[in-house]
This record gives sequence, C-alpha cells and structure tokens, in this order.
Amino acid sequence: MKRKILMVATAMTLLAGLAFAEDFKSVPVVDVACSSKVKANPDAHPRECALKCQKSGYGIFTSDGRFLKFDAAGNQKITKLLESSKQKDHLRVNVDGQVEGDTIKVQSVSLSQITQQ
Repeated sequence: MKRKILMVATAMTLLAGLAFAEDFKSVPVVDVACSSKVKANPDAHPRECALKCQKSGYGIFTSDGRFLKFDAAGNQKITKLLESSKQKDHLRVNVDGQVEGDTIKVQSVSLSQITQQ
C-alpha cells in the first residue's frame, strides 16, 4: 500500500512539473527595475538601460500581460546575450523554462531576430 501511494505521489509530482514547463517565443525582455514603467510599450525600452539596471534582474512580458522574473541562472544568461547584442531596443527573446509563481526557472534563452517596422 505504501509503495502504491509513493508511486502515485511521484507520478503526480512529475506531471505537475510538466504542466508548468513553458516555451515563450519572441517575448519582450526588460529589467525588473523598469518593468512597471515600460509595460505599455516594452519594445521601446533600450538595451543600454536594461544593462544599467541589470542588478535588479530581468524578466519577460507574456502574451497575456504577466511579468515573469528570471531566476539567477536566467539573469546571467540574458546579461551575456544583451552585452553581446547590437540591438538598441525591441529586445525580444525565446525562453524555455519552468514557471513557478511569478518566476521562470530558465532552461534556455536566446535573442529573437525581429524585423523592426
């Protein structure tokens, strides 16, 4: 009986983890310090400012308007990407990770190549 309960609990834990794994494509990335100020137009937020405010961390705006903060590993990854980018604004990323509350545990992140109009 205990074994059966343990197997069910393990399966539920695995399923719960899978339910929150998400893949975000071409979403705006901004620093946490400026996130509330630029929510209406995050694409206008310049890379220069994002790098100046990097100590606050980074996050993304989802298509439904939520702001998800990156975990420490995600912050390190996006900082390196932004430092090497020549993109001045319209900072968009592709992110794979696990959402836990208002934080995303970043598994991978890459800059999106977008055409500005």
